[in-house]
Amino acid sequence: MQMLYDSESFVVVQIHANALEESAPQPSVPQLARHGFEIVDKRSGKEVYLDGSWAELFQERLNVWQKNTPTQEEVEDTLEGYAELAHTPIGLH
Repeated sequence: MQMLYDSESFVVVQIHANALEESAPQPSVPQLARHGFEIVDKRSGKEVYLDGSWAELFQERLNVWQKNTPTQEEVEDTLEGYAELAHTPIGLH
């Protein structure tokens, strides 16, 4: 788990669902890389988990942002769009 963004309104965490620990033996059968992003809307107290094609689209957005650093307003506007999908109340893990 890696925190990518934290503001007064949002938190974004990248989660590597099937990441192996360094000491773990490598699987004998190749596995698809699984990862996702959890976006927490602090204002509403709700979260959304992006995986699959949603995670890939979000990763593409992050790649663009690495090349051309966005303003905080651009980041917040983008996260606001994803926050509309959030229906799950925040739970501690």
